[in-house]
Parts: sequence; structure tokens; C-alpha cells
Amino acid sequence: MRYFIYLAYDGTRYHGWQIQPNADTIQERLMHALTLLLGSDTEVIGAGRTDTGVNASLMVAHFDATNVEQRYGNAAQLCHKLNRMLPTDIAIYDIVPVAAEAHARFSATSRTYQYHITLERNPFIRHYTYRYPMPLDFDLMNQAAERLMQYTDFTSFSKLHTDAKTNICHVTHARWEQHGNEWVFTIRADRFLRNMVRAVVGTLLDVGRGAISIDDFCHIIERKDRCAAGTSVPGNALFLTDITYPENIMKP
Repeated sequence: MRYFIYLAYDGTRYHGWQIQPNADTIQERLMHALTLLLGSDTEVIGAGRTDTGVNASLMVAHFDATNVEQRYGNAAQLCHKLNRMLPTDIAIYDIVPVAAEAHARFSATSRTYQYHITLERNPFIRHYTYRYPMPLDFDLMNQAAERLMQYTDFTSFSKLHTDAKTNICHVTHARWEQHGNEWVFTIRADRFLRNMVRAVVGTLLDVGRGAISIDDFCHIIERKDRCAAGTSVPGNALFLTDITYPENIMKP
């Protein structure tokens, strides 16, 4: 039977989601815990790859198992056992059975990220925000962000030399909003490229500080050249916040 795992994690001390040699990752931690609890090697496939230091208030992954009910009675008990075994910076929200063809990555219809910026010095939020040291014109940044929905090829915001077969994405929402002393950029799309959100934010900051115009921002996208875009912002202020799926892949 296939299961979806809904989880959250603080990415501060991890080298991203994806398992890799000689590095501590979320995927490796989760696979190791499930393998011990289920008594056999258990592969876990995530909805995407968050980079080093990036957080998730909601990530979805899937795994296959035949003995969850036999060992634990139900998936809720397995969820409880996982939370006891995993480090405290990883939290399992739920484990639910899904259709056999459901796939955490390929079945997803949208993903949402948020990036947090503060213009003030605050020691209590420093780990999860990016402090920007100069004033920004967020109205201009929102005008530029709206232009993202006019394009589909985001090569200019993609990490170089990835294994992605296409750089086509469909952005359906992109906006800055103020929340107290923070400004939060929310972006939603059907898929994202490696490093895309951090590169988009870095380039929007160039708009906000007056280094480039909105037309320049559009020309950067049209050039399809990562070297034309702004510097990627730090990963610690980035959160994966939502992933959506068709209702028909969920078991009643």
C-alpha cells in the first residue's frame, strides 16, 4: 500500500531534502527511521527538493509498505512512533493511505513557497528571516512580481547544470505582503526549478532598491541566462508552505 507523509522541518542543520553522500539530509533521516520501524528497506520520495538550510512548514512524501497495519494497527500509530524516533527539528503531521498511482512529486498540482525579509535588527527572528539593510520599494517589487505570470520559461532563475528536462513553470501567484515587522513574498506555481525562488527574490530586491527597472526585470527573464539575474538570497528565510493534489488520489 502507498502512503503519503505530511511533515515539517527546520532545515538549518541539514543539507536540503535529497539524500547525498557524506551529508545529513531530511530524506535520509526519514528513510532510516521508516526502515527501522517497518523492518525492511523503505524508499521515501518527496514532492520536491529543498536546498541546504531551507525550511518546510509542509512537505509531502510517499512510501510503500505492506505491514503498517500488522505492526502498528494503523498509520496514526506509525506517525507517533516516527515522531519519537526523529530529531525534534523534524515533525510528522500525518500518514495517510493513497491510491497506488499517487506520486508525491508528479501528482502535485501546485507548490507554494514563502520568503521572509525584515528591515530591522531582531535577534529573535534572525534564523528564519533575511535582514535587508536598506529601504525597499515593495510597490515596485509587486509590479515586477506580477510580470512573472506572463512568462513560462524561467531559465534565468534556475541553478546551472541541473537534471531538469524543462525549465517551463506556470506561476499563478507572486506577491509581497507586510506581516508586522516582516515582509513575506508568497509564490505559487505548478513546479519550481532548482534555486528558482531564491533567485527570483534576489532579483526583485534589485528592483526594490532601484538597481534595475521593471522592464529590466522582464528582459532578464527573456534572456534565459542565469548570469543576468540577481544574486540568490540566503536559504534560511525560505519556507515550503503548501502542496496540493487532486482529490481522487486520496483514499476515502
